[in-house]
Amino acid sequence: MPEFHYLAKDEGGKNVSGTVTAASENEAVVSLHSRNLVVLSLTGAVERRTWSILSGRGAPRARVKVDELAVFMRQLSTMIGAGLPVLEALEVLQERMENRGFQWTIGRIVADIRGGSALSHAMSQHPRVFSNLCVNMIVAGEASGQLDIILTRLAEYLEDMAALRRSIKAAMAYPTVVLTLILGITIFLLTFIVPKFKQIYDTLKVDLPGITSFILNVSVFMQNNFFVMFLMFLGLAIGLYIYSRTEFGGRQIDWVKLHLPIFGPLFSKVALSRFSRTFATLIDSGVPILGSLDIVAAAVGNRLLARDILNARESVRQGTALGVPLSASPLFPPMVSHMVAVGERSGSLGELLHKVSEFYDQQVKAAIESLTSLIEPLMIAVMGIMVGTIVLSVFLPILRIQQILAG
Repeated sequence: MPEFHYLAKDEGGKNVSGTVTAASENEAVVSLHSRNLVVLSLTGAVERRTWSILSGRGAPRARVKVDELAVFMRQLSTMIGAGLPVLEALEVLQERMENRGFQWTIGRIVADIRGGSALSHAMSQHPRVFSNLCVNMIVAGEASGQLDIILTRLAEYLEDMAALRRSIKAAMAYPTVVLTLILGITIFLLTFIVPKFKQIYDTLKVDLPGITSFILNVSVFMQNNFFVMFLMFLGLAIGLYIYSRTEFGGRQIDWVKLHLPIFGPLFSKVALSRFSRTFATLIDSGVPILGSLDIVAAAVGNRLLARDILNARESVRQGTALGVPLSASPLFPPMVSHMVAVGERSGSLGELLHKVSEFYDQQVKAAIESLTSLIEPLMIAVMGIMVGTIVLSVFLPILRIQQILAG
């Protein structure tokens, strides 16, 4: 159905503008009159670009990567800084979108802005794409008249978070691949190789060492119960996922993450980096501290830290300085709580939080490098022990038979 752009006067004599959807121009005028609006102008009908089930093109689900969102924010900032109106800048960006779901989302935002909504309100209607952090920063930018500056900060924040995420994925990729190979090789040996040796030993009727009997029994069990074991592991994975979605289960899993022997310190540093960077970005953008702490708690990625942040928020609401509850939390190192306290007293909280985030970013990078150098020999040792144990247990009876024949 066509969409008409109108300029009209309301009952108070104030000029209002927006869009109205109607089958014809006359119907659009009637619709506006029914809302007690005096139409001053009604510009041409523009067919709205829609995705409907009837046309076979359902509204696409927006799956927007952090990198795509960062590029969008930076481009929008550049256009607004150059003097282009927000609506026109969004229309230009929409035309260049390659992500169909993101393009549809921007189209809905454009339509809402034409209808009189603010940019922040229009974005808040799409929480899958624009988080509370994005929306609140844009609210601050609209209120301060520095929307282009806030968008640049938001783009920088998203770029930094994307870089941090890539670093974590790179650190986890090697052990994940190696563990998968170890598991695959072990299953292959127990399922296809060991049974052939079992047939030989059953024919020879020789006494088997204890470790060989154990490996052969494991092999038989896996062959006879492979499907059952698969269902058990699948059920365990699903159950663990459901458990992690509960508040209590999520806290337990996050506690385990922070206390893992090798990866625990890395997860802790990543969470603290997210806390300091997100908090600094919000404070610098003019978001009130209580609202900032709510957003930070949701963005930190660890329920235990989020609980302590919300407790700190409650203390701040009652008039306590933020550094006091943070210093009482065992999850926040003294350096972090001290920097926060100094920032509060000096009025440079955002600047000091940025320094904390830079410190932890360097710590994360160093931890990933040391983790990679440590995990490589550890994974090789694990593979050698598991595969070597299976091979040795299979060949021990053969060596014993050779000794008997030689004697």
